[in-house]
Amino acid sequence: MPGSVLLREADDAGIARVTLANEGRLNAMTRAMWRELRSVFESIQRDPDARCVVVEGEGAAFCAGGDISEYPAFRFDAAQLRAFHEEEVRGGLSAMLACDVPIVAAIRGACMGAGVEIASCCDIRIAQEGARFGAPIARLGFPMAPREAALVASSVGDATARQMLLAAAVLDAPQMAQRGFLAAVVQADALAQQAHETALRIARLAPQAARLNKRTLRKLHQSNAAIAQDGYAQEATVFDNHDPYAYASSREHREGIEAFLAKRTPEF
Repeated sequence: MPGSVLLREADDAGIARVTLANEGRLNAMTRAMWRELRSVFESIQRDPDARCVVVEGEGAAFCAGGDISEYPAFRFDAAQLRAFHEEEVRGGLSAMLACDVPIVAAIRGACMGAGVEIASCCDIRIAQEGARFGAPIARLGFPMAPREAALVASSVGDATARQMLLAAAVLDAPQMAQRGFLAAVVQADALAQQAHETALRIARLAPQAARLNKRTLRKLHQSNAAIAQDGYAQEATVFDNHDPYAYASSREHREGIEAFLAKRTPEF
């Protein structure tokens, strides 16, 4: 199965690198990659030499979303769909959120769906001018999973999340910087250097203070969030008895994915 999450362990400066890699698919996340993401960040959390992490995509994109070629194998069954979101995706994002080591995202090209979710778990986000952001999954006939939507909304802001999810809006880097999602927007050839300099600045500071600050900020965020996100550990109660994965076998869900794979316009 193609796709992997590559870890380059902390260098002499204490900077580790995580690369999302899925050649030919703009680094779209496979199920195996979500599991690897969890393992990678659990490893970083245990590494006493890690002072900062840079997350990037291989080649011309950060992450274009989920690998839709896998979807017909599991998405139309509610139990399998639930396991995908609540175990695999949740496991990867939770490991990032629970990581006490500061995380810098270096974003180029497409940052869609799963890419926005992963970027939302990073502490400082830097993007090239040509980067594009969105979650146009309404075109595929399905919603964002509740906890993932809560994560994204808490990072991009409620209004932007509504644009992305309800209108399938795709926003550019300057727009996302204006809305507070990005710390900086740089020219394409300056992205790697800017991300490295930011990571180096963090790595030169007191590592214990950085980890304690992240714990404090996480607790503050949890206390203010509508849905507590202690590594996604607490169950959200706002959804009452509604099963957020009941749509799995719906015609609309199947039509959206089948149309995408067949390269035709869906009929909703």
